[in-house]
Amino acid sequence: MMLTAIGLMSGTSLDGVDVALIETDGRHVSALGPSGYRAYTETERGLLRQALAEAPHLDRRDARPGILAVAERAVTIAHAEAVAAFVAQNRISAGAIDIVGFHGQTVLHRPASKLTVQIGDAQALAKAIRIPVMHDFRAADVAAGGQGAPFVPVYHRALAQSLGREWPIVVVNIGGVSNITYIDGNDALIACDTGPGNALLDDFMFRTIGQPFDCEGRLAAQGTPDQGWVADALRHPFFVQPPPKSLDRNDFATLALRGWSAADGAATLTAFTAGAIAAIVPLLPKPPHSFVVTGGGARNLTMMRMLREQLAPAQVESTDALGWSADAMEAQAFGFLAARGLKGLPLSYPATTGVAYPMTGGLLARP
Repeated sequence: MMLTAIGLMSGTSLDGVDVALIETDGRHVSALGPSGYRAYTETERGLLRQALAEAPHLDRRDARPGILAVAERAVTIAHAEAVAAFVAQNRISAGAIDIVGFHGQTVLHRPASKLTVQIGDAQALAKAIRIPVMHDFRAADVAAGGQGAPFVPVYHRALAQSLGREWPIVVVNIGGVSNITYIDGNDALIACDTGPGNALLDDFMFRTIGQPFDCEGRLAAQGTPDQGWVADALRHPFFVQPPPKSLDRNDFATLALRGWSAADGAATLTAFTAGAIAAIVPLLPKPPHSFVVTGGGARNLTMMRMLREQLAPAQVESTDALGWSADAMEAQAFGFLAARGLKGLPLSYPATTGVAYPMTGGLLARP
């Protein structure tokens, strides 16, 4: 039975809440509906940055001391407002929605310690929007020894099966952290984080010129990458570890940055992200024929140019070129995962998160 689901995603880039409608049975996608976006205010972003700074002190996933409790309330309200605006703008009644997939805001991801923390009160959200909410997607995987990320590969596979392209295909998601899904057209589904996505670049932009991100990669296009620094950074042991593997947003935040100009720094960190994605190719079973790029990085023209250079002769294109939505992809995925969760289908697999056997997940909060 097909379900009508709304997916919600607030990523590590801290930009806002993506909303998307999808019709799915948890295996196939019958239709992609409208999408929307609710930006975080500067105050909300400030709260989330404080929460990220405090989160490393957590030793329990349900603890919300101090600023984390304040940030959780803000995240919940922002998501409730995002849903309310979305259904109003698209003239959808709450009764027409079967399930909402609510990822929450990741503030800490330490799978080696079996700890992953996403803030957001699903029960309060369900009551506010009057729709059942599936949430807490990652916890079961991490508790069972998995990496708890990435979780979108099953959705990437559902979309890729409709392309009719030569296999293998890799879907690259460049959010705060970058991750890939390797799809061979058969049963193989391999996924992992590849390294920094936009997080290092966004933080650098904010510190140096007070901008939240490098719009279309314009600043990076004016600079020259520090290739020596990039080569040194790519010697980190993470980049030779085989999949599956995952990262916290801040795992590379301690890298010593040099005294670059704003343009050179943007170019260097963009080149680092592209190089980290290219570094996964030798670790895959076969060289991919094509790469499909989604997430915020797909809007960065300098990032896309660098990826084409690094990944040649494979074809590199954005999801928008295929009629998919780069902006809505992860929100759609969590609508898809919510449907899978309702039906008890696996959300993660040994070759995507390293868990010992396919894992179901998600908890249901009712209005």
